[in-house]
Amino acid sequence: MPSSPDFRLDGYDAVNDRVAAQFWQHIDIESTELTVLAEHHTDDQRHSYYVLHNGAVTWGIPGEPQLVALHLQRDVEARTFRFRHERLPLPAMAQSWLIARGCPKEGIGLLPGMGTDAADEATKALEDRLTADGDRFALVTSYTSDDPDRMQITVLLAATDEKAPLRFRVLLEKVDPEHWTHTLREGGFSTYEQATAWWHAHWSGEDVPLPTTSPATRHTAASAVPTTPAPRSGPIR
Repeated sequence: MPSSPDFRLDGYDAVNDRVAAQFWQHIDIESTELTVLAEHHTDDQRHSYYVLHNGAVTWGIPGEPQLVALHLQRDVEARTFRFRHERLPLPAMAQSWLIARGCPKEGIGLLPGMGTDAADEATKALEDRLTADGDRFALVTSYTSDDPDRMQITVLLAATDEKAPLRFRVLLEKVDPEHWTHTLREGGFSTYEQATAWWHAHWSGEDVPLPTTSPATRHTAASAVPTTPAPRSGPIR
């Protein structure tokens, strides 16, 4: 059964009116549509970390990320809270974002039955790299398709070091709805034009393989975007 979020905020107020308004706008207003995929709480109750699926996104702009990484910070003496959040396309990226903000890796694994299972060892290895750490890449754009005939997520990353080889990376997750498993693959591109050419060809329906990359590449779930124009976030019909 879906697990609705318990933010453990009984008796707490937002630290100021701006935080209260933002929490309502970004989190609370759609709380009935949020499903907890993973959560961790520190023993002192000062920090809570969540990976949430927002079901309301499926009725909004096509292709938008459906996951929310949420970090709640409580002042247990003053009984106030503040928060940070990020909308991200892949669970591993949401987990990585939370780990970078103090959540232990072992504490933010997906709950049983939440999401599809990795179909192979290559997927597990890439997800482990995405989750564990990495500070060299930034999220440029993504597209999430929950069409039953084409359930997949594409993600475009760019190295923050503009001189890095294969600066642009594409992640491609494909879901097998029959077996409820998924594969995740990575491709590397030297230029933005090469990466977006693959992106547009893929979403046009062409069978274009991803170029292989070094397994040593590390990623991040950070949202800072290099000074690079983003490709169109949707399929090319």
